[in-house]
Amino acid sequence: MQPNSDSRQQEVIQLLKQVIEPTLKNDIVNLGMVRNLRIVDDYIYLRLYIGCHQHQLQAEIQSVLSSISWCKKNYIQICTIPGVKTTLAISSGKGGVGKSTTAVNIAAALKLQGAKVGLLDADVYGPNVPQMLGLGQADIQVIQTPTGEKFLPLEVQGIKLMSVGLLTEANRPLAWRGPVLHKIITQFLQDVEWGELDYLLIDLPPGTGDAQITIIQESPICGVILVTTPQQVVIADVRRNIYMFRQVGVPILGIIENMSYLICGDCGSHTPIFGSGGGELLAAELQAPLLGQIPIDSRICSGGDTGYPIAITDRTSLASKVFVQIAVALNATFSRCS
Repeated sequence: MQPNSDSRQQEVIQLLKQVIEPTLKNDIVNLGMVRNLRIVDDYIYLRLYIGCHQHQLQAEIQSVLSSISWCKKNYIQICTIPGVKTTLAISSGKGGVGKSTTAVNIAAALKLQGAKVGLLDADVYGPNVPQMLGLGQADIQVIQTPTGEKFLPLEVQGIKLMSVGLLTEANRPLAWRGPVLHKIITQFLQDVEWGELDYLLIDLPPGTGDAQITIIQESPICGVILVTTPQQVVIADVRRNIYMFRQVGVPILGIIENMSYLICGDCGSHTPIFGSGGGELLAAELQAPLLGQIPIDSRICSGGDTGYPIAITDRTSLASKVFVQIAVALNATFSRCS
């Protein structure tokens, strides 16, 4: 009599938890790197989502699974973005909290730290990143590579950029239905020739719809940074986002609280216009770090409008220093990748 399939599944999961990712010092199951695990008869199938520097994990998985007496063979499908070491998502529960602005400034701050950075603007409902980096309408080149035709990302201010907004006419809505949207997103994840990158940041659409789920399920995201503002109504939406990420097993790396306070130009006092404590509350709930609290600063807005992120243009400002602090924290976690 064959053992129950659930017991076999649990046996495999417990063995996979013995494989530790050395940079994040956690097992590959809790890190969401193992997905689509299936057991069919005496065969094990799984997808392994990794960065370009983590291929040794495949051999470790095969080693631990070799101890299973009933398994005739295991099949591991490697899912990676060639040349990209670390893929991070920037997400928010709702629009209007400064997610894209935060993504652009984190990318700029990482670039200032000497990292090779790419930014994928996957916000299909409001692709504003090109404007925030000072890029107008531009033609996307398609090049021939050994693995087929690929999009060539544009490079602006030292950051490699690909955006759904570059595929559409200016001021026209992106009225794509489900199947078309899925195909475009999948192409952007699989068919862009990024070259060698230390970080690929993916600016996700706000909320928890089909586009977000497709991106998360189809890309080797090793963690998500959540952007919120202090108000409780925004925090409630972020909690829904957190549930989505937990469902697919992608860890939350930290919280960024945007529009945290207004600095008085005369006395320097901090006024929490939108309330206070929301980011700290979320960080405590998730047991994840509060990576930074970004003040309200008109220069952040004007920098986004004119294409000059504050992280680059005004390095003495408090906002710029917070973005650099976030970049330093990310580097402290991921810079050991080689």
